Order: sequence, then C-alpha cells, then structure tokens
Amino acid sequence: MKQNINDIFFGGIYKEIWRKLIPKGLTEAEVDFIEDICNLEKGNHVLDLMCGYGRHTLELANRGYKVTALDNSSDYIAEINGKVKDGGLSIECREADVANTVFERSFDAAICMGNSFAFFDEEAALQLLKNLSAALPVGAIFIINTWTIGEIAIKYFQERTWINVEGGYKYLTENKYLFNPTRIEAESFIVSPGGTTLEVINGIDYIFTISELQTLLKKGGFELREVFSTPRKRKFVLGDAKAYIVAERV
Repeated sequence: MKQNINDIFFGGIYKEIWRKLIPKGLTEAEVDFIEDICNLEKGNHVLDLMCGYGRHTLELANRGYKVTALDNSSDYIAEINGKVKDGGLSIECREADVANTVFERSFDAAICMGNSFAFFDEEAALQLLKNLSAALPVGAIFIINTWTIGEIAIKYFQERTWINVEGGYKYLTENKYLFNPTRIEAESFIVSPGGTTLEVINGIDYIFTISELQTLLKKGGFELREVFSTPRKRKFVLGDAKAYIVAERV
C-alpha cells in the first residue's frame, strides 16, 4: 500500500488553522443541503469520509442521524470521540485508510466534504468508490464537495497565495500545476504573528475534470446526477469556485 502524502497534511498547527478558514454558517448550510439531496429521514445512517474535526458529523448527529465517520488523523478521531462521550450522540468514528476501507455494514448516504476527495489519485479514488458502492443500496446518494475539479483549478490557479488567518497567523502557499497525473503540488508555510515560520507542509490535490470524474464514478458503481456551486442548489457553471457533486449508486 503506497503512502498518501496528504495523510499528514492536517497534523500540527494547520489542523487548527483549517478551522479558522471555514466561514460561519457554512456547515449548517451544507448539512441542510445533505438532508435535502439525500432525502434523509431521522435515524438514517450517513457515512462521512475524511470527516476532519467532525463539523458535518456532529451537525448530522445533532439533527437525529446516525453517523459513521472516518479519517486518517488520530487526533481528529480522538477529538470527535470526546464530544460523543460528552453529548451522547449516535456516532461511530475511527481512524482508517479511507481509500482501502472495506465496510462491514450498509449506509443510507455518504459524503466526502472539504475538498478531501482531491487527496486521492485515480487508482485510490476508484478503489474508494468501489468499496463505497458495495456499502450503499441502489439509489443512495454520495456527495463530493470540491474546489479542485479541472473546471475550477485551471481558472483559479495561482503560483503563490497568501491568507491572513484569525489570530495574526499567515498562511503562504507555493503551488505547481503538474501533469500525468494532473495535480497541484503545494508547499505551505504557516507564519506566526511575529514573522517566524512555524510549520512547512506539503500536499497534493489531484485534478479531475467533471467528465473524467463522471467516468471514474461510473467505473465505481455511480452515476453523476447533478453539479451545484453552492449548498443552496445553484447549478454549477464555468467560473464558479466550488462544486457539490451529487452521484447516485446504480
């Protein structure tokens, strides 16, 4: 099994920086979208792949759904488990190699949010989809949230980006757009309020066009049904900066 460089991306300081980059109200709006698109009923079981610190997992559980949450970060899983004990929520979460996890039960819907699907190259993504399709009934919905499909990445690619983060931190990224496979390789620097580089992290986002993703989904047992640009169900058009991809298990 080859190691994914993104397995350690959310370690260290960036794990906390990521929280500060999520706009207020986004999680609630996205869970509204998930409920609607997946036709969820209270008590349904949702699979949250690459769950991170659990913003969707916890919101879904608080709304009365059962959630299984997987991530490759032991710190994130420990954090969610602590909240489960405190709140008595119906959540099972565990550290896992998400792309190669074979599921022992079925789910009513599945999600992979926060651009996490881009962490997997074609081989790993296809394996993930095949394992997932075996755990979903025909007609179940799988939602992918991304901002690095080809139609977005080409338009918005910048060799250097600089973000000011709450607390006085700066997040500088140097990007390379590469091919075969198409991907963006990034080296990121987290700089303290005093100007000291606290952490340097490397990551890769693999780029698929909508057409390529449609083919990949089909090979994995899914049909692409819709692509939206916002959780308010605005249809995706060229120039939009985010995508919510809705696939149906067939």
